[in-house]
Amino acid sequence: MPETGNRPNLADDGAKATGITELRREAALLKTGALQNAILTSANFSIIATDEKGIIQLFNVGAERMLGYQAAEVVNRIRPSDIHDPEEVMARAQALSVELATTITPGFEALAFKASRGIEDIYELTYICKDGSRFPAIVSITALRDDYDDIIGYLLIGTDNSVRKQVELELREAMSSAKKANLAKSDFLSSMSHELRTPLGAILGFAQLIESGTPQPTPSQKRSVEQILKAGWYLLELINEVLDLALIESGKLSLSPEPVALADVMLECQTMIEPQAQQRGIRVSFPRLDVPHIVRADRTRVKQVLINLLSNAIKYNRAAGTVVVSCAVSAPGRVRIRVEDTGDGLSVENIEQLFQPFNRLGQAATAEEGTGIGLVVCKRLVELMGGVIGVESTVGRGSTFWIELNLATGRHHAGSKAAAAAVTRELQQSQTKMRKLLYVEDNPANLMLVEDLIARRPDIRLLTARDGDSGIEIARASLPDVILMDINLPGISGIQALKVLAQDAATARIPVVALSANAVPRDIERGMEAGFFRYLTKPIKVDEFMDTLDVALKFAESQAARAGTAETS
Repeated sequence: MPETGNRPNLADDGAKATGITELRREAALLKTGALQNAILTSANFSIIATDEKGIIQLFNVGAERMLGYQAAEVVNRIRPSDIHDPEEVMARAQALSVELATTITPGFEALAFKASRGIEDIYELTYICKDGSRFPAIVSITALRDDYDDIIGYLLIGTDNSVRKQVELELREAMSSAKKANLAKSDFLSSMSHELRTPLGAILGFAQLIESGTPQPTPSQKRSVEQILKAGWYLLELINEVLDLALIESGKLSLSPEPVALADVMLECQTMIEPQAQQRGIRVSFPRLDVPHIVRADRTRVKQVLINLLSNAIKYNRAAGTVVVSCAVSAPGRVRIRVEDTGDGLSVENIEQLFQPFNRLGQAATAEEGTGIGLVVCKRLVELMGGVIGVESTVGRGSTFWIELNLATGRHHAGSKAAAAAVTRELQQSQTKMRKLLYVEDNPANLMLVEDLIARRPDIRLLTARDGDSGIEIARASLPDVILMDINLPGISGIQALKVLAQDAATARIPVVALSANAVPRDIERGMEAGFFRYLTKPIKVDEFMDTLDVALKFAESQAARAGTAETS
């Protein structure tokens, strides 16, 4: 007989394997069933299933909790669109009708239209609860299909969107409040600028008159006037820089980018900075630019940045020191301007604190005046123009501040500075004849200051008006050569008066120069856009005032000559 004691039983092994497989399958089915049950009974989101006609067939625990209905109250009774805001459902149907150039029936059809075409749709609608309350929800809708790809129903999964909507509402309200605060801040800054500049204008204006008056002030008086002017100009610088920084930080500073020839800007900076350098015995060297470097930037702001860097290089230099300005292309499409001084230099620690507002790096204890804001404003301005600013320094050997700006494309037609200087000399030496100047101003101190200035010009007769309406009447009656116009006037503003004058054929050709304490860039731009010939800010700088007046008178003379030629031809 054959031996069987040690032979394996294959049938038993197969049965065991089959049993294990069945157990695993049952466990998997139980797990799947548990997951499906957990989903269907979840209270965190609603699950609504409909048949192919859109009638609700399944309404899970989450839907009951959110909407307040029991499943028995809605199953085989209503459609999902019956518990949505009807106006929103109508709007959705209309939007689909316009999008597809067909008519979509409002109701569940509008909700399920895209899902029926195999496109899962997610939308925001308002659910209406059983008690009439409402809440915003995000709902996704999917078409359910059988093995033959026929639609057998729709599945809608919704989540309560109240928290997100509340956060969005609070965010919008916060942004609106911030916007209003910024507008209020901007208006406050403009108002404060005007209010601060008005008395400061009288202080600086009359101090300049005393300094240059006849008879000459005594040595003691001259020292006192110099201190008044020094303190006044410093206070004006502080006002300007604080306002600039505040406007930049609030996002209200507007720039006017245009092609700017650096050679022209540097020449202007050289003219402005030379008196300060000569007074301190500092030699300043500017480059001769054989290659014209044209940058795309705001001309006024580029000049402001360079003047600040040059002024610092002079103030914090050693006795009989030097300042060297250079300019060269640093990278494709970029040009670098360097201002190098021979001062004490800066330590690594000081460089790290250099662009912090009101941080003067220990200079507050010295005789040098400063605000600690200038470099911060420079940095912000350069960055707003798409550039960068940096510094290289060695203690005991000096510092080099540099800015990089983007080069502009296209040709630049620069005016000749020599020609401009010649025109200025011609204006100053023009034949003396009596011309009329109308000044529209309600502030007595400002009127007195301009009266004293014009008293030095025997070729000009001054007329005055205290408000815009009177100014218009006097202008029409006397036809002055030039009009000086304040902006903030009783009654109509200076800008409104300018518009009236421009619409009158008799006064339309008269150049009108704004003279205002509204000195923030936004005010100046608004004034120039309104049509002022020039815009001067208070406090008055006597030289600038006289130069502008001469230019305006020359322009008026050319206008009159042109009008005479037209009449005789």
